[in-house]
Amino acid sequence: MSLAVVHSRAQIGLEAPPVTVEVHLANGLPSLSIVGLPEAAVKESKDRVRAALQNARFEFPARRITVNLAPADLPKEGGRFDLPIAIGILAASGQISNRDLEKYELIGELALTGQLRPVLGALTVALQTRRSRRALILPETNAPEAALAEGVDIRGAKHLLEVTAHFKSEKFLTRHEPVMLAREESDAPNLRDIRGQHRARRALEIAAAGGHSLLMIGPPGAGKTMLAARLPSILPPLNDDEALEAAAIQSLNKPFSLKHWKQRPFRAPHHTASAVALVGGSSHPRPGEISLAHHGVLFLDELPEFDRHVLEVLREPLESGAITISRAARQAEFPARFQLVAAMNPCPCGYYGDASGRCRCTPDKILNYRARLSGPLLDRIDMHVEVPAVAREALLDQALHNGESSEIVRLRVEKAREHQQNRSGGNNAQLSNQQIESNCRLDESGRQLLEQAIDRLGLSARAYHRVLKVARTIADLAAEDSIQTSHLAEAVQYRCLDRGVSLA
Repeated sequence: MSLAVVHSRAQIGLEAPPVTVEVHLANGLPSLSIVGLPEAAVKESKDRVRAALQNARFEFPARRITVNLAPADLPKEGGRFDLPIAIGILAASGQISNRDLEKYELIGELALTGQLRPVLGALTVALQTRRSRRALILPETNAPEAALAEGVDIRGAKHLLEVTAHFKSEKFLTRHEPVMLAREESDAPNLRDIRGQHRARRALEIAAAGGHSLLMIGPPGAGKTMLAARLPSILPPLNDDEALEAAAIQSLNKPFSLKHWKQRPFRAPHHTASAVALVGGSSHPRPGEISLAHHGVLFLDELPEFDRHVLEVLREPLESGAITISRAARQAEFPARFQLVAAMNPCPCGYYGDASGRCRCTPDKILNYRARLSGPLLDRIDMHVEVPAVAREALLDQALHNGESSEIVRLRVEKAREHQQNRSGGNNAQLSNQQIESNCRLDESGRQLLEQAIDRLGLSARAYHRVLKVARTIADLAAEDSIQTSHLAEAVQYRCLDRGVSLA
């Protein structure tokens, strides 16, 4: 036959829509044309495929070859179609059998030697292939990642010759079984490394227990970055569904490593990052840092140093937990249920309120520095916490250094999250307005305290709800069914930017 059909998949956001690779050989001057809306990397595959077939000792047909990537209106990008095109040419020219092609889907980039190179998004392809009930043949490097999708027949190959031997029934590719590696925590940042900062440690525990966003304000060297880096160590491990979601998104950025399975992502982009780098985008939509931090932590150090319009794009995903990237030709939606942790100095030089008096920032400079953060953005951050300089005694006295480890704190966090899951089906940070009314009821003294806080701090309706959510988390950590006045008072204390931070 001079026609062969091979099944493959494209990559549009988190979706991997099916692509049918149709290869037709006809009489005429020797040529190879690829149609079906291919972008530059796909058009260049004809040179890679030609060299790979010749170096693998196959005959490249001296005929007019037409490769159609259907559907024609779906954009195709990357080198993932090299392998299905090569197999299609071999099947159409009769060099391998096309009898079993219907049972498989193929993706993979070819080197000129015929070696298979990994592609991005292998896990999302495997998840979509599961619905078609076909086996998936892909580069061996991608096989461990793709095997995370249960119920899919994954066949990894190193070279084009291994794939052709499979279809010739000479040597079948073996099914790749998933291998889960145990999480190693010996070298992971641990909360016991933090000296002093009992108030900040407490705020970090509350943020972990309720999934709350957190902003730390303090001078250089106070430990803000150290605290943020240790937040993942006190968060519960991901469940299977969450881990699969996080891994699928990360596989769009680079091949997923099994050693990160069920670990909370921790992303810390530099303050020079663009809006596209943060939320995702480009002509072919790619996930940004907020999506790569899905089910994990997004840490923004030196928050006021970020460009203001870059920070403003965080407002919508902080509320919705998703981001939609719209372009003229396509649209892609990425989940972005991340936990925001940010850090900033109290003034441009960083030493406002220091006992040495070395800060020389004028009031106007301080106001302008803090004004880089808009009110709507600060309103969406649940907790604002002062992190003063570490006391000399905490640095020098070894006995004061022996704080609780991450393992101990994580047990309390897991217990509090279990209460929340049983009560509302999610973390307190995700409570709807109706759930707040039913789960965050206050007694008379609590209502009076909150009325005073609203009057003195000028809390918005959003900030009011966030105070109630934080108070609910504090009550959960104390294993209390109802919010007490002490819980509410502590929650109000974590809104220092509403009352004007002062580290003096």
